[in-house]
Amino acid sequence: MSIFSNDIEEKARQIIAAYSANGRMVSTAESCTGGLIVGALTEISGSSAVVDRGFITYTNEAKMEMLGVARDTLKAYGAVSRETALQMAHGALFRSRAHVSVAATGIAGPGGGSAEKPVGLVHLAAKSRNGELIHREMRYGDLSRDEVRLATVHTALDMVLELSHSA
Repeated sequence: MSIFSNDIEEKARQIIAAYSANGRMVSTAESCTGGLIVGALTEISGSSAVVDRGFITYTNEAKMEMLGVARDTLKAYGAVSRETALQMAHGALFRSRAHVSVAATGIAGPGGGSAEKPVGLVHLAAKSRNGELIHREMRYGDLSRDEVRLATVHTALDMVLELSHSA
């Protein structure tokens, strides 16, 4: 029995099937999800052929050290921003053997939000080696922490599926 819902598990199965059929790999860069995206993928048998690695970069220092996110980006835009998510996806892609990466950074709550960046705001980015790039700004609302994190996993898996054709 999976620790994830049936719909998350089904999306993960689709990713493992699509990417393994083409000999492609995936990496993740996660902040607010704390490894749940890579966890959903590795829940599926056969994932070792597809999942290269997952970067869990909760602090700004980890984002800079592990993924190469620029200090200036974090200073100017903050950790929860389009710019940071894009740099996280880039770092996860080019610091791995993956063909596609996905990154998530956001405010899961219940605290930590502001007027400009409310609880439930998550920026996601997915990037393929052929240059295709997707960014999504999600405003899930003031859900529970678990609900924001699981909604982010859903969105991230959708984005990886979207890029499966270009990997």
